Amino acid sequence: MALIFLLELALLAAAGFWGSTLDAGWPVRLLAGLGAPLALAVTWGVFCSPRAAVPLPGPVKLGVQAACFLTGGLLLALAGHPVPGAVLVLLWAVDKALLTHAGAPV
Repeated sequence: MALIFLLELALLAAAGFWGSTLDAGWPVRLLAGLGAPLALAVTWGVFCSPRAAVPLPGPVKLGVQAACFLTGGLLLALAGHPVPGAVLVLLWAVDKALLTHAGAPV
């Protein structure tokens, strides 16, 4: 469970990093660098957290989680770091598989 928390933090950092690397003026970089992690954090909090405001069935929740991490991986790739982006997604998938195998909730 600690690993998924660290991966969630890495996801938010990836989104913020992407925003800061945009080829635009500082207001756009600032907005994207703060807005992208905020959008992911709100999505995660509303749909994926243990105390989610909108409880989802297991497969749907897994799909939202996958979409969040795929987005983070894509944003890292767009920022010029495709290998760390792929590693982020791969680590999430392995952690999710291990947690599911251990009987932890999705």
